[in-house]
Amino acid sequence: MLHPGLYLVTPDWPDTDALVAAVAALLPSRPALVQYRNKLASGALKREQALRLLAVCRAAGVPLVINDDLVLALDIGADGAHLGRDDGDPALARQQLGAGRILGVSCYNEWPRAVAGAAAGVDYLAFGAMYPSPTKPAAARAPLDLLTRAKCEFGLPVAAIGGITLENAPPLINAGADLLAVISDVFSAPDPAARAAAYAGLFDRSHQEPSA
Repeated sequence: MLHPGLYLVTPDWPDTDALVAAVAALLPSRPALVQYRNKLASGALKREQALRLLAVCRAAGVPLVINDDLVLALDIGADGAHLGRDDGDPALARQQLGAGRILGVSCYNEWPRAVAGAAAGVDYLAFGAMYPSPTKPAAARAPLDLLTRAKCEFGLPVAAIGGITLENAPPLINAGADLLAVISDVFSAPDPAARAAAYAGLFDRSHQEPSA
């Protein structure tokens, strides 16, 4: 269901038109996933923004998952949900979403969370912060070998998150990351579309190398 690539995570923008336009401009680069994340929005604004984003993502054929809000994901018919530490039981979320929609969980730097997520039937496991993150500056760091271990033991797609830039991304891919979750390095770039396309290029090269 998931192909390797950029996992585009939205910034906390209150301007819905600006947010939707920014995301729409990045969809031609074919990110693997878009995650709607807005920690500052009211419930009504979150629903409005999520619905608008779902429409443009559907038109582009890119899955949209909702961060930290399974109820909203189910309500609007999103393609899935991403759950953090305090967002409910992944096994119950799997039941509610059904087999056809995407479920991801944040494992931080905690191996038992990865074990529980895999047992619950999630579609990917996210680890981080891999690097110091402007979004979560106090987040605990996760070692690279967690990506490799999870990839080997569970055979699930592995997402890396936290402080990722185009320059520091290659070691994450080499360690086993299938998805690179990025906010600032794309949305704050001088040319966000070019930046997103460059991430896609990292994965293209990584898949060509073994046959070279």
